[in-house]
Order: sequence, then C-alpha cells, then structure tokens
Amino acid sequence: MIPGLDPKKMQAMMKQLGIKQEEIPATRVIIEKEDGKIIIEEPSVIKVNMQGQETFQISGTIKEEESEEESENNEKDIEMIMEKTGKTKEEAALCLEKNEGDIASTILELSE
Repeated sequence: MIPGLDPKKMQAMMKQLGIKQEEIPATRVIIEKEDGKIIIEEPSVIKVNMQGQETFQISGTIKEEESEEESENNEKDIEMIMEKTGKTKEEAALCLEKNEGDIASTILELSE
C-alpha cells in the first residue's frame, strides 16, 4: 500500500485500472518441484486479476522438503560412504553436504 492513501480510494483506483483482488482462504500452499516441495504454512493468498491475467501473491511461513526418492538416494549414498571410510553416519552426512553431494570427493576426504 501507498502510505497516507485511504484504502477505499486505493480500491477505487484499482477498479478504474481493471484490477480486481480476491483473498483466498487457505490453510497451506504446496509447490511441487522436481526435487521436492515448498510448503507455505498459514499463508495469506491474494488472487489478482489484471485485465484477464490472473496472478497469485502468497506469503507465510516457508519450509522446504526434498522428495522421498531424493531422501532415499541420499541415505544410500551415506551408507556407501560409511562402508568405504569406516566413519559414522553423522560424519559421512556432514562431509557429503559440505561437498555438495559429490560422493567421490567425500570418500577421498574422509579416507585421508
């Protein structure tokens, strides 16, 4: 909003420009990605229609989840690193994360 502008005047100006807003009552918004999900809890969702073009404005508490397949693959990678290096699960996971998922670099680093 523009500071000092009456909300009713703002609505009237938006109507003149052909902009309509509608609040969507939502409890959660989920955006599915190839490698996981973005979950928005307690969202404020506004649907904006501007000359036939619909857009959504979403705000709220955001958290990300990786896909189950990604999670399973990550677990298998960590187990393999543990077998090859003799390190604990925590050490293997931290080093794998530090090496951005590069298994070979992780094994080399932990083997030194």
